[in-house]
Amino acid sequence: MPRQGRIDIPGALHHIICRGIERRDIFSDDVDRDDFLSRLIELTTVSSSRCFAWALIPNHLHLLLQTGNIPISSLMQKLLGGYATTFNLRHRRSGHLFQNRYKSILCQEETYLLELVRYIHLNPLRAGLVPSYEMLSEFRYCGHGCMLGNNRDLESWMPLGEVLERFGNNLGKRGTHIRS
Repeated sequence: MPRQGRIDIPGALHHIICRGIERRDIFSDDVDRDDFLSRLIELTTVSSSRCFAWALIPNHLHLLLQTGNIPISSLMQKLLGGYATTFNLRHRRSGHLFQNRYKSILCQEETYLLELVRYIHLNPLRAGLVPSYEMLSEFRYCGHGCMLGNNRDLESWMPLGEVLERFGNNLGKRGTHIRS
């Protein structure tokens, strides 16, 4: 039985979840995470896609992407395929890096969008990568720090004003998006 096709129209919001095969790590160090992020930034920029939230956990990742001028499947194929090839070469390994195909959940409700941003940005805290909520803003591999102005390199890439506006905040009131 063939797999069901993904619903993908320009402007659609997708919660993307991708796990390592056998729940193994897909990011061994900051070099891997930086490589993945640079690929993500390049592909979203070229495709006019937008990333509203993201978190890179050692054995999985979460993205909240809005489709641009190429289908989400093409963007993810380029992103994950290119990253897996580089990861395998760098770590002298072969075979699959990711478990099955990525999961894509269509986000159709405004309230679900707000919950997703919270869920994704709190993921490093739940995974034990940071010891406290206060330290979450310093974690470089999650969009939460960008929203608080602690990751200036990536801030211009995320549509921060639009995300915070949906929470009823503006850039001057950063941080209340998670706790509200």
